[in-house]
Amino acid sequence: MNPQMRIGIIGFGRIGAAHAGWLSRSQIVTPVAAADPTPPRLQLAMQRGLGVHTDLHAMLSDPAIDAVLVATPTSMHFDHTIAALVAGKHVMVEKPMAMDMAQARQMLAAAASANKILSVFHNRRWDADYLAVCQAIQSGVVGKVFNVESRLGQWASCVGPAAVEYRPGWRNEAGFGGGGLFDWGSHFIDQLWRLMLPARPLRVFAQLRGNVWTSDCDDFARICIDFDNGAVGLVEINTTTMLPLPRWHVDGAAGSITSPHSLEFDVNKWAELDFAPADGSPPRRLPQAPAGLNEAQIWQRFAAAAAGDGEPAVIAESVLPTMAILDAARQSSRSGHAIELSPW
Repeated sequence: MNPQMRIGIIGFGRIGAAHAGWLSRSQIVTPVAAADPTPPRLQLAMQRGLGVHTDLHAMLSDPAIDAVLVATPTSMHFDHTIAALVAGKHVMVEKPMAMDMAQARQMLAAAASANKILSVFHNRRWDADYLAVCQAIQSGVVGKVFNVESRLGQWASCVGPAAVEYRPGWRNEAGFGGGGLFDWGSHFIDQLWRLMLPARPLRVFAQLRGNVWTSDCDDFARICIDFDNGAVGLVEINTTTMLPLPRWHVDGAAGSITSPHSLEFDVNKWAELDFAPADGSPPRRLPQAPAGLNEAQIWQRFAAAAAGDGEPAVIAESVLPTMAILDAARQSSRSGHAIELSPW
């Protein structure tokens, strides 16, 4: 493996800058350049020792760059990923992978054609709370699962501002791929269908509303999912409540699990799972799960895969169910009807 895989960052906004820190801690991957149209963000990149480009294609033409991170607004993921793959770079793209399933499939085809690694930064597959719920279900402590509810609630826009130097409100604008469904919702949907494996999601009913923080996309998103084993799931991103509901609520034949909300998005707080047994025995706190991958380790797996050693932490094809549910949620909300999911 190349001990110093060199990464160019497309979009040095809030999350692009965060990735630069994670990359620097990964030991085998290092950030070397950033492309961004915003002078103050390029100044920040220079302060962190990166080469800077206002022209994306100038960075992509640099043969010293092995791979790129696409950390631009969601609506730009497709074009920037395709451009990088055509230029012969491996690509890590921030979530959500793309604006829709059609774009995601084209990105996968472009990666296959270029014989390059394409991965998606779904880092919350290793959050402490999600792993704790997985452990509880897989251990059988709740028995057969009937219902899983995954929520985030607060009275504030959960997506928050992007970098103030570049259109700071884009994450609440539909044209840029903004809204709670694509932001926290894409993470929670990705977690939920994976949590329910081997059950398969069959249909989706969704209600997406812009009530307070946005005028053209959603600050309230409720997505209901039917699974082929009879279980039901719910993802809810509600940034218009003064009384947040629990982060997790799970019902099964042997009892129920709940965990607290956290206005600080503290995954360790979310991982405090309280179990109420159906047999009437005293409630108890469930154990924490072993730690999962951190962000630097996700990058290490990506570098290894690019060097031909195994697979990335997130195989891009594994994100297709998430994209299918995101598509169905938007279609359902527009139509007012449940949407059947097709095989992906």
